[in-house]
Formats: sequence, structure tokens, C-alpha cells
Amino acid sequence: MIPALPDVLLRTPIAHRALHDLSDNRPENSRAAIRAAVEAGYGIEIDLQRSRDNRAMVFHDYDMTRLTGRSGPIQQITADEAQATRLLHGEDGIPTFDEVLQIVSGKVPLLIELKDQDGAMGPNVGPLEADTVRALQGYDGPVALMSFNPNSVAELARLAPNMPRGITTCSYQPEVEHLPHAVCDHLRDIPDFDRVGAGFISHEAADLSRPRVAALKAQGVPILCWTIRSPEQEAEARKVADNVTFEGYLAARPG
Repeated sequence: MIPALPDVLLRTPIAHRALHDLSDNRPENSRAAIRAAVEAGYGIEIDLQRSRDNRAMVFHDYDMTRLTGRSGPIQQITADEAQATRLLHGEDGIPTFDEVLQIVSGKVPLLIELKDQDGAMGPNVGPLEADTVRALQGYDGPVALMSFNPNSVAELARLAPNMPRGITTCSYQPEVEHLPHAVCDHLRDIPDFDRVGAGFISHEAADLSRPRVAALKAQGVPILCWTIRSPEQEAEARKVADNVTFEGYLAARPG
């Protein structure tokens, strides 16, 4: 039995990398952005990367330069060092996944994306998935896990078979994704959905017209999408998608 995506993740708009706003000192995936999303009642999408000591850190990029001004991969520093590395336009450092779970504390739903750790969407995964599942033990709140790498989703299914999980998907343009053409050609039509026990997809909004998306929707698969940046884009995306991941404006909340 594939775990169902929590219904609240189909009803509550999801703030992309939390409710970030640099003008208010709320960088993406920061504690401040997490708190703002909780206060506003939005769902929260966050990204996880692995530290050198195999801790799940809430951070999007592989290299830290854009978000911290410190060059080098986050995988080359410890969790303690990451927490001490201040986010640009923010008031504190990179949070651990454990910290974010404490802040959210079940008040709003969490959509958790594990970034590819293999480098080419291959099978070299495990430590990030293990620490993610460890942190979630005993967590009382609606969550769902996802990754672009189907092997990561399969590992999550093995480690936590009762946790909702899905695949993050896109049009897979090699020049955009920086992946080999063969890898992009393989992943573009989401061939691993059944194999890895996925229960939903979160698809690139500009590619929602893809026939494979329509086929999954016809099977009753929940369709989330990313990243919506205006009410007009949201209205268009909702013709296909059940829910949106948004940034740069305030999506209308149900009710």
C-alpha cells in the first residue's frame, strides 16, 4: 500500500523554501522564513543537503557561495560549522532539519525535498535519507518526502515505508539540469514512479502539459507543482495541478 499524500498538502498552498523575503531578512530555507510561513498558515517546502558528518541540513545549493558568501560544498563542513555559517540577509546560520521540525511542530504541513547526493541521479545515496528518517521518528505532523533522484525515493520507501513519498520532476533540459543527455532522456517521462513506490509528483509548472503528467493524473495520482510566482501563473497551473508551491507573492489560502 502506497502511503497517501496528506490531504492538507493538497489544500494548503506551499511556500517554496519557506516564506522567504530578503527585504525582511528572511532568506530561503531560514528559520525566519520557516516561522513566517507557520504564522501565515502556509504549507512549507524545504530542501535538505548533507553535512560532512551526515546530518540533514535545511539548505538548497550544493555550494554555499550564493546563500552564505562562503565558497565550497556544504558536504565538506560539519553540521556545527554549517549552523555557525551565517546566511546572507539573515540573522543566523544554516538550520538543521531537527531544528526546523521543532519550529514547525506539526502546525503546518511540510513538503521535504532531499537533494540528489549521487551527482547524476544514480544509486549513491543513503546517509541523507537515513538522517532524514531518524529526525522524523516521533514527529507529529503532516509531512511528505520527495526527491528528483528516484533512487533516493526508493531508499526512503525502504527506510520508512509508511511515510508519504513522491518524485520531484521537470522537463529535464540537459543544459539547465547539468546532467548527461541520457539521464535526462530517461527521467523526463517519470519511468520510475511505480518502481520506487511513489505516491505523488511535484512537477515543473511550465511543463504541466506533458502527456505523462496527464496520464498520472488520470490514474488519481496527486499533482503538485513548482514554482509559481504570481496569481496568474497559479490560476493556470491549477488547471492541472492539485496544489502549488509558490514564492514572491502570497497565495490565497482556502476558506
